[in-house]
Amino acid sequence: MVVHHGLFWSGLEPVVGRHERRLRLLLDAGLGLYSVHLPLDSHLEVGNSALLAAALGLEVQGRLGAYAGWDIGVSGSFPEAVALEELVARVEGAVGGGVVQVLPGGPESVRSVGVLTGGGGSFVREAAQAGLDAYVTGEASHHAYFDAAEFRTTVLLAGHYATETFGVKAVGRHLADRFGLQAHFIDQPTGL
Repeated sequence: MVVHHGLFWSGLEPVVGRHERRLRLLLDAGLGLYSVHLPLDSHLEVGNSALLAAALGLEVQGRLGAYAGWDIGVSGSFPEAVALEELVARVEGAVGGGVVQVLPGGPESVRSVGVLTGGGGSFVREAAQAGLDAYVTGEASHHAYFDAAEFRTTVLLAGHYATETFGVKAVGRHLADRFGLQAHFIDQPTGL
């Protein structure tokens, strides 16, 4: 972000309205803001997708969900297949007990799983083409229900917000450990 007689996203578009009001509060207080949404979803050490996969007990073995040339999600497998109900319970536990919506399509015994946090519903076909039994994401459009059935992979929707808190917390811990900074995560669950 470049600040020069106003606020700009990446130096290209002016920031106006509610976004400017939010950022102005930070800048007037002498605070900076660096936002890296997709790279945080993607990062293999402190990223949302990799950390959610680890919380599920998956061994990450590959990537999926290319967006603008950048792989956002991960794929992996369990050492042994688990029942679909067990995977649902693991996802619910990892995201704090929220209701996980299941779009049926894959086998009842799951071994290979893709994870792409946030709004990854458009990657159901890619998950199926990768041969994954199940695919975990935050949210999807209506047609993802039919994609799951047609492509024969089960899709678990765990909430956009709920799947994207792992990386933010990990970056906070990393900065605290590395630089002795205080980090506070302010939880604002939306239920979406």
